Amino acid sequence: MEKELFYQVVETAAQERGLVVADIKFDDDDNVFEVTIDRPEGDVDLADCEHVHRAVLAAFDRDVEDYSLTVTSVGIDAAEADEMLKQTNE
Repeated sequence: MEKELFYQVVETAAQERGLVVADIKFDDDDNVFEVTIDRPEGDVDLADCEHVHRAVLAAFDRDVEDYSLTVTSVGIDAAEADEMLKQTNE
């Protein structure tokens, strides 16, 4: 996966929602990416995380790139974010 393009997609999607990218972690061995977002004035909600996540999905074919992506907010770790998404989809 082209990391510069990944950064651009994440930054653009975050800005569209009034968010900032607090951190991006890459595990190149397993193609696992974790994006942490924050809102300078207020809380990040699930719709914010979904917006950034969907922007990446639209830009990169998951079947071709073979990656895993988690989008979380400051104060919520990846496991908590995954659990929230599971509950929303039930």
